[in-house]
Amino acid sequence: MKKAVVTFMSLSMIFTATACSSGTSSNQSGGATTAPTTTTTPSATVSTSKDPVKLRMAWWGGQARHDYTLKVIEMYEKAHPNVKIEAEYAAFDDYWKKLAPQAAANQLPDIIQMDISYLTQYGGRNQLADLTPFTKSKILNVDDVSPNAVSGGQVGGKLVAMNLGVNALTSMMDFEMLKKAGITPPEKNWTWNDLDEITAKAKAAGKITGGFRDDVFFPYYLRTLGQKMYNAEGTALGYTDDKLFVDYFNRSQKYYDAGSVLALDKAAQKKGTPEDDELTLGNSISSNGWSNQFIGLATASKRELVLQPMPGPDANKGLFLKPSMYWSISSSSKAQEEAAKFIDFWINDIEANKIIKGERGVPVASKVKEALKPLLSPNEIKVFDYVAWAEKNSAPMDPPNPVGSIEIEKLLKDTAEKIMYKKITVQEAATSFRKEATTILDKNKK
Repeated sequence: MKKAVVTFMSLSMIFTATACSSGTSSNQSGGATTAPTTTTTPSATVSTSKDPVKLRMAWWGGQARHDYTLKVIEMYEKAHPNVKIEAEYAAFDDYWKKLAPQAAANQLPDIIQMDISYLTQYGGRNQLADLTPFTKSKILNVDDVSPNAVSGGQVGGKLVAMNLGVNALTSMMDFEMLKKAGITPPEKNWTWNDLDEITAKAKAAGKITGGFRDDVFFPYYLRTLGQKMYNAEGTALGYTDDKLFVDYFNRSQKYYDAGSVLALDKAAQKKGTPEDDELTLGNSISSNGWSNQFIGLATASKRELVLQPMPGPDANKGLFLKPSMYWSISSSSKAQEEAAKFIDFWINDIEANKIIKGERGVPVASKVKEALKPLLSPNEIKVFDYVAWAEKNSAPMDPPNPVGSIEIEKLLKDTAEKIMYKKITVQEAATSFRKEATTILDKNKK
């Protein structure tokens, strides 16, 4: 059984990390999958090339994401009969476990779904192709995409990833469940103290509260206080006062001790899918993650859910618009131009996006966004509206995490587990985390 460390600041992220994940599928081995039949007529011009091309394409997500991605692939293959795309997908954690040995063997898929947490790691090691030549030649047309959305995929001056959409952190809540428990739903400007009160009342009513994944929400907490997880150079932690760490994890430990979040042993059995999220199962009043995960949870739960901003004060300093995820092309791919054509199709084709409907984040191409608005379901409208609200109530995003950040994220999870199991005090944990994180960053300095 894989071990998942989930505390008040470490559950309910189908994410990715950040995440941004949702789920698993029957194809856990990541092998090729036959796409389901769709009657949608592709709007792309049919390719006249007769040279056969085979592309491997990998992503993480839940079953709903797998299904519609396969439909988009089939649309593309119908428009380009010479192209065959082999699908490889898995749940978020399993995805990265499979990708790492492929990278080491120089056998990465041609098209890779990439997360911002791993962007520097893969891009900084020249494992991702520079997409700039394709944008300049219009093979990957970004004329309808804002420069800020494009620049979010840059590492070291190279465009190594194409932004698929934007999203924002949110607490997805069941307001009806709250009301039945005698709890008044929070306002948009709620605080951590409000969350303390709601969590206690939920526990008394037999419900838990969705936890927060530490590698995502500790940086959010720091941002609300005007601090950063890393310094601007990515050579050290960005905060200097360990009291911030202590305050954050004291609340985490309080919730865990009270049984207000899922126990570690139960959390370890979770698949990280919308279907087995405690909110979906009716056991939790909330689930915390990224706005693009809302559709999966709302679909799986079959209940009315709400996108609630994160607690403050100063949540507007903590919130930011984040590239939900990216498509990258491996530098080892022998068919980079064909891979770029598919990414262009994904970004710009309106008919394809009628299937995608912003599930990987609100689309970055303005013409696509406008075309989708009349077609959105009530839940999809909620996501679009929330992101529009967040755009006006957020601060600029931090730079991509430095090389070594993945090790630090694991260190943070391991440290959180020690705190919850009372193997170390919060103050001791703050000191040891700083020491070990500094060692990791020093090791990765160039």
